[in-house]
Amino acid sequence: EISLGLVGSEMCIRDRHIGIPTNDMDKTVEFYKKIGFEVAHETKDGDVRVVFLKFRDLILETYENKEAALCDGAVDHIAFDVVDIEEAYKFITGLQIKILTEITFLPFWEKGVKFFIAQGPNLERLEFAQHIK
Repeated sequence: EISLGLVGSEMCIRDRHIGIPTNDMDKTVEFYKKIGFEVAHETKDGDVRVVFLKFRDLILETYENKEAALCDGAVDHIAFDVVDIEEAYKFITGLQIKILTEITFLPFWEKGVKFFIAQGPNLERLEFAQHIK
């Protein structure tokens, strides 16, 4: 768990998942199951099939968008859980880090998730997500 300092408070984040697009979900799930992952959650985002695979504390979010690069650098994003999405957003924007996606809701997991995506120095996508309880 990492603590990022905020004026008057702290924003705690921890590793959450790594996003990997796929052109063949069944092949992807089969591969990761062979090396010890299990399906933690499966859903759809519109027409896109999404499967979260878990191995110990590591979670992979795979999504079948038929746009996977299939080359080095094909990982789409790194995501972190946050306790308070609004505080996390204020902190990141206060650092003048570029925001790629504003705070958005998705009906994933039990009660949904709110997230936003920022851009890292190497154009990597960093997702900050709060699971709704």
